[in-house]
Amino acid sequence: MIHAGIDIGSRTIKLVVLENQSVTKQMVKLNTHDPISVCKKMLDGVSYDSLVATGYGRHLFANYWDCNVITEIKAVSIGCRNIFPECKSILDIGGQDTKAVALDNNGKIRKFDMNDKCAAGTGKFLEVVSTALGFNMQDFIENAENSTESVTINSMCTVFAESEIISMVARGVDRGSLASGLHESIAKKCSAMLERIAISDQLVFCGGVAHNRYLKTLLEKRLNKNIHIPENPQTVAAYGCALHGE
Repeated sequence: MIHAGIDIGSRTIKLVVLENQSVTKQMVKLNTHDPISVCKKMLDGVSYDSLVATGYGRHLFANYWDCNVITEIKAVSIGCRNIFPECKSILDIGGQDTKAVALDNNGKIRKFDMNDKCAAGTGKFLEVVSTALGFNMQDFIENAENSTESVTINSMCTVFAESEIISMVARGVDRGSLASGLHESIAKKCSAMLERIAISDQLVFCGGVAHNRYLKTLLEKRLNKNIHIPENPQTVAAYGCALHGE
């Protein structure tokens, strides 16, 4: 049996195909103003016995394909638990939202918190502030890591943060210090979310922002816990969808 899972996110679309519980296809594409066209190209030539969708665009997708839909929280919970069987807590930071999830001993969702009305600390936020600092993402992370001090900004709202950063750079504030301060602010915000759901020792960090190694380091220091990151953190929700279809 072949099972496909697709995650139609705000920034990217992810596809995972499983055959006999092994990943045979894994794909990540940038989303556009026309997500259905992107999905059609990704699924072109893909055979499957079941298809499950999640993400912001899951209901739109279901209007075009015969599939089941599940929430992102359920999808990442299934995916993380399969990759890390002892997983009890999940931090998922995607393009425009952050989710903290607590699981019980059987892997069922016990509690969750979500910043679905604010993009602060998400992938989009990081893209905007790094551009405002004149960095690509890799340089943004490296300059934050190598900075000897952190300069915080007053607002974590994406629009106001961008304006404040531009103003501070114009006044000569060190860009690396600002990059470090922004990472510190995100780590603080995420730590608070995790503490609200009663974080456990078995914490998994997934979503596209999990590629940010410096944020992982800051979170581990704040929480005093080791954090596990899947080999492909961006496709965990799509993987969970494919597993759900089995």
